[in-house]
Amino acid sequence: MAVSLLNNGGTNTATTSGTSITGNSASQASDMFTKLLVAQIQNQDPLSPTDPAQFVQQLTQLSQTETLQNLSNLTSANSSILQSMQVLSLGQQVGSNVMAETDTVKLDGETAVSGQVTLEAASSDTKLVLTGSDGVSHTINLGVQAPGTVPFKIDPAKLGLEEGSYTMKVTTSGGTAPAIDIQGRLNSVRLGASGGVVLNVGNVGETTTAAITAFNGPATATQSTL
Repeated sequence: MAVSLLNNGGTNTATTSGTSITGNSASQASDMFTKLLVAQIQNQDPLSPTDPAQFVQQLTQLSQTETLQNLSNLTSANSSILQSMQVLSLGQQVGSNVMAETDTVKLDGETAVSGQVTLEAASSDTKLVLTGSDGVSHTINLGVQAPGTVPFKIDPAKLGLEEGSYTMKVTTSGGTAPAIDIQGRLNSVRLGASGGVVLNVGNVGETTTAAITAFNGPATATQSTL
């Protein structure tokens, strides 16, 4: 069996018995389809040949499959470029204060942490409840609040909260559980193993770009980087 190695524009292509084999999956699929089509033609019943229209239909399906594969490859390439550009853009914000939507907060036992919650309706009894890894809950009474943004501070020293991670939830008189935003320093930006952009935010930890709700400018020198 003759095997030759061709160089087409810098791309090596192995040819075995007239069949081209490349590293491109779409080309391999095309070669396989062509082999099957030739085998089908060679082995058809001479007394009852296959309708030529069926071969045309199969070739059309092959062309459509190759087009979809090329579109998929182009989409993946564009997605990678956009993610890289996003990392570069967000990298310029490292060191800034951001607001991140989260249901957990990291405390160092000393530094106060700022946050906010947005109420869609008025609440006569609004509370922020933090629960530590020991299962003990700590409640911050936010009182009567009108609809809109409600800022708050978590002061570990004042509340007697030790260093660690705490889950959070807000309860209202209407029974709703609005989302909570925590302010922290944007410490780093990177591409994750799955290709997504991962941000490390002080007081929050690792999160995604979708969780960032605001950029608040340069962080202070004393801001926590937990």
